[in-house]
Amino acid sequence: MNGILERFASSYAAAQESLTGKGDDQSSIHYPAVLLFIGDKTADAIGPIMKIHRQKWDNSAGVTYFHVGTASGSDRGAAASDETHGTLASTASQESHANGRFEAKGYGFGEVRSEDGGSLLSRFLLDDSAVPGDPKTIRKELYRAFYRNEKQLFELNKAIRRLESHIAGYGRMYSSFDRIHLSVITRVDDPLNVFIPEISLLAQSIFSQSFKSVQMDLYALISEREQLESFGYASSAGMAFLRELDMIQRPEYTFSAPLHVTEDGLSIPVTHPASPLFDLVYVLSDKNERGIADPGGMQDNYEIICHLGLLKNRKQKEHQVDGQAGSYNNTSFKNNIMTESGRPGYVSAGFSRVKRPNQPIALTVLYHFYSQLLLRMKTGRELGIKERLAFFGLDPAAVSSRADHVVPDGSRIEEMNGMMTRPVGFASLKGMSVREAEEALFGDGCRRYFQANYEQEASEALGRLDGAEELDSVIRQQMAEHPEISVFHIAAWTGGKDGAGGVLEALRARIRDMAGQLEADRAELDRYYGEQVGNLPFPKRLLMDKHNVRSFIRYFLETIYQRKLELLLLETELKLYRRYEAELERLHGHYKRQAQRLEQLEGELHASAQQSIRAADDYIGQNIMEYYGLVTEDIMRDLEAKRGPFIFFEDRYVGNLSALAAAGTDKLLERLIAVVARDLLTAEPFDQTFEDELLRRANVTIDYSNKQVLSKEDLFKMLYRTLEEHAVINVRLFDYTQEHRYEEKYFFGDASSEFVRYALGADETSRIYKLGVVHEKRSSGVEKLNLMGGFHLEDLMYYRNGKAYYETYVQNGYEFHGVDPGQLPELR
Repeated sequence: MNGILERFASSYAAAQESLTGKGDDQSSIHYPAVLLFIGDKTADAIGPIMKIHRQKWDNSAGVTYFHVGTASGSDRGAAASDETHGTLASTASQESHANGRFEAKGYGFGEVRSEDGGSLLSRFLLDDSAVPGDPKTIRKELYRAFYRNEKQLFELNKAIRRLESHIAGYGRMYSSFDRIHLSVITRVDDPLNVFIPEISLLAQSIFSQSFKSVQMDLYALISEREQLESFGYASSAGMAFLRELDMIQRPEYTFSAPLHVTEDGLSIPVTHPASPLFDLVYVLSDKNERGIADPGGMQDNYEIICHLGLLKNRKQKEHQVDGQAGSYNNTSFKNNIMTESGRPGYVSAGFSRVKRPNQPIALTVLYHFYSQLLLRMKTGRELGIKERLAFFGLDPAAVSSRADHVVPDGSRIEEMNGMMTRPVGFASLKGMSVREAEEALFGDGCRRYFQANYEQEASEALGRLDGAEELDSVIRQQMAEHPEISVFHIAAWTGGKDGAGGVLEALRARIRDMAGQLEADRAELDRYYGEQVGNLPFPKRLLMDKHNVRSFIRYFLETIYQRKLELLLLETELKLYRRYEAELERLHGHYKRQAQRLEQLEGELHASAQQSIRAADDYIGQNIMEYYGLVTEDIMRDLEAKRGPFIFFEDRYVGNLSALAAAGTDKLLERLIAVVARDLLTAEPFDQTFEDELLRRANVTIDYSNKQVLSKEDLFKMLYRTLEEHAVINVRLFDYTQEHRYEEKYFFGDASSEFVRYALGADETSRIYKLGVVHEKRSSGVEKLNLMGGFHLEDLMYYRNGKAYYETYVQNGYEFHGVDPGQLPELR
């Protein structure tokens, strides 16, 4: 069930957040983009980043993704890609690659295309089979093995050239081919980042053959959460990389190595003149500047990577201006974060989003819709006890009629007049009791005749009668004819605790009355049997013995056996009532379980909606339950007013909830979701800008006359503050206001919207940072990206905490570096 709900909520959210259609717009990138993921630990980032690109960029199909991992870590990378976008096309070199999973020993190259047939994810697995698994030397040994394996280096050259060929095939998607943006993404504690300079410069060198310039940025991800188990070693490995990073970002950094390898085995040097290796280095942690861990893990950092890619490489559309405060200028930003000594600064960022909480809305509307259906089922038409008995076909007339059909009619008693009698004179009979007279005249003949022709046939007919099926059939027919009667009514009416108004209690009262009547009638019959024949009121004639005998026999049969027939009818009716009593108890259990199953689903839907609401921001998710409860109820009443009071219980809508529930909760849930998606979520109240929706929702619990009602300006202040508070920088610095701190902040949203215009004017006079807007025509929400640069690696709390571990591990024989440690800058 949870899977069905998750797919429904995600599908609705995706449809609402899809920037194509509904008047919203997607952004485009100007130059080709390649994302280079280095290390097995970066595999988890690939899928989420590809997904964000597909949602946000209309030319995302041309974006190329390249992952460099190891053969021993291939399972992690394969699982990460398969989880996100499946495999429609899979090709490989002579090293096999199937369904996104490398099967070759050693190194290999493979490609996986996304479901849209566009985005290409390529993977290259480095051969680490000859590298000792000793953590003391693994970074150093990986570095050496990289240079020793010339065949592997040649295959890596080929793999990167394949990327270049793929990019050329999507040239029409881009406005210019003069430049390519190369984003290198790594985890600081991943051992493969030991040769980031080699792979990055090789890629830059190959791409430079097709593009006039290659702009390279590095995203260094720090996962402090994952270091709980191996915090000492992981911190040391991360510090080793940060020390190397400080080296390659020096203005005087140079590089030269024979990385170009031709098909003939010839090597050509790849060189880098004195300058920082990367244009900008972004350091992003799963702990923010306040030391608070991000509940979404690395998800915000993936959003930052994608939004930075758009900010720096955005195609400007016609007649489009990016806000009043100007657009992003990369050169200006670099200059502002550089110290007076010329030492480049590092950058971090924070991201926040305010949008209509579509997933909680979808689940909340589903819950309220179902809850309203149950309310209608519970509060439908109420019946009096006589009507209830008639509903079940258990009113006295109906049960009496069934008994009449079970017991043969009185015609056979008339036939008893022809039975043979013994020669007994009336003079002898008149002194006898009726019982003695019957024995004298018929022996046990009358009793056997009645037993064979009435009692036995009635018993057999009663045995053939299926009371359970009969009652079930009646209830099904009645519920079909009376949709206002539900399982809740039946469960209540058949319960023993429903008092005098319950069908079961009425049946039991009827059984008590009939049992008493039966006893009285039996006593009356016994009294008749005890009377003397001579005292009975039948016609008698003097001296006419035979006439008087025949007259007695007629009176006897009409009185005694007619009474026996009536007693048999009464006994049969009583047996029917007792059978129906047992069946009602069974039905009560059956319908009570159905009602409980329906109510249980209501509880599960409520819990699912509440959980989704809690996952949303406290402010953005406020009053969702209350507001959409009213909205759902209004839409349902409107539809009922137009199409009939029981419209939702017709087959073209939800239909019979009990029957659907009996077929399985999933069936019922799918039907509910289909109606909600078709008839409720498409209604007018769901077609609002996020500001209007949030304003109405914020005021839903406030009385109309209340002067504390939230104004639009108050709402904008709260939204502005919420965005700022959640866009705190995703890295923790030792000195919060370090000397060279420089900030720029950008809104991603509709520049013409009321909220964005408000945000641009807020704090305008006291603002000490640059503010801009990346205009995207949308009504579903607004995003904020805060950039902060100018700090150095030694300002990081991660650096200060890891320094002691690193020094201790080095003193104990750990070798973390491929290059000579003497070339590295001193620890600060």
